[in-house]
Amino acid sequence: MLRHAIAPSSGWTKAPHTVVRSLRMNSDAKILLLYVQGLPDSATDRPLGELARKLDMKGRSYQQAKKQLTEHGYFHEWRSQGDGGRWTTEQLLSNTPLTRDEAGAVRAKLSPEAGQLTHHEQPPCPRPPSAQSPTVGGPTSRPVGGYEPEEEHDEKNNPPNQPTEPAPESAAPESAPAPESAPAPGPEGDPGEEGPPPSPQLWRAERVLLSLRHSRRELLLGVGEARALAGKAVKWLERGVTESDLRHALLAEPPKEGVRSAFGFLGHRLTHKCPVPAAPAAPPEPPPPPVRALIACTGTGMGAEEHLFRPLGDETECADCRRATAYASWMVEADAYDFPPDMTWRQRVVAVAKADALRGRTA
Repeated sequence: MLRHAIAPSSGWTKAPHTVVRSLRMNSDAKILLLYVQGLPDSATDRPLGELARKLDMKGRSYQQAKKQLTEHGYFHEWRSQGDGGRWTTEQLLSNTPLTRDEAGAVRAKLSPEAGQLTHHEQPPCPRPPSAQSPTVGGPTSRPVGGYEPEEEHDEKNNPPNQPTEPAPESAAPESAPAPESAPAPGPEGDPGEEGPPPSPQLWRAERVLLSLRHSRRELLLGVGEARALAGKAVKWLERGVTESDLRHALLAEPPKEGVRSAFGFLGHRLTHKCPVPAAPAAPPEPPPPPVRALIACTGTGMGAEEHLFRPLGDETECADCRRATAYASWMVEADAYDFPPDMTWRQRVVAVAKADALRGRTA
């Protein structure tokens, strides 16, 4: 690489290689340090932030440059409180890194007492408060006089033929405009008027709508707009949608052309994407009937084997014995011993025994 450099005859600033070639400081910190070092003495009475603004160095870039200069010992700052209670800040910017003790020694040499700084460069301290002089003269009593007594309305001062008192009918129109003095509430309600507290779901819906601006700045809503849309958002929460799902539904699939009106966009989405209400829950099934204990059947005859069954109601015979009893009555009336093919042998034996008992004969 070829290099061509001409040393300037005037208007130059000495820059050490430790500053220019430093890899630990960015270009903003280096330019700010060299700019301040090249200023005349008459321009050093301004704070570092004001000098940085002349280089169009603001906000984050200035804070980062100031932090790097402080970390590497090029910039030092002291804050102190004067006799009048006013805080002052002293700043020191050096082209060589200094420790805190070395910077304090340089500060002592450049203090006003050493003659390096003039007195008018220091911020003037306000005078301490002093005792106020009392008002001239002593306390006096309240002056008496100059008060006209109120006129008494009696028969002597107000005869009947001089109607000075207004009639009750005429006083009514004068007192009528009194209610008009109360200010009418605005469309969104008077902020000073205490209304009923919002429901928990309405408060949750309003909080979700106001939090959308943190994800997308174009969805910024005012407090009044969020309250107007909270009623539509409550329907989502009442239908089982969580706050996280509601926020995701409002932020998903943004339009390609952007959002022109956050109020209109969210109102349209809350109305047309509202989920279908859940179907009503089916009534619970009735509990099963209690299980009854086993009992002995009373339908068997004398000498027959006893058997048990589980009743469904108040019956005392099992189903086979009840069928046999009914068939025995038919056998007595028809005087026959015919049995249907689906009748078991147990039912047949019981039917015959009961039919014979009805006829008065033994089995």
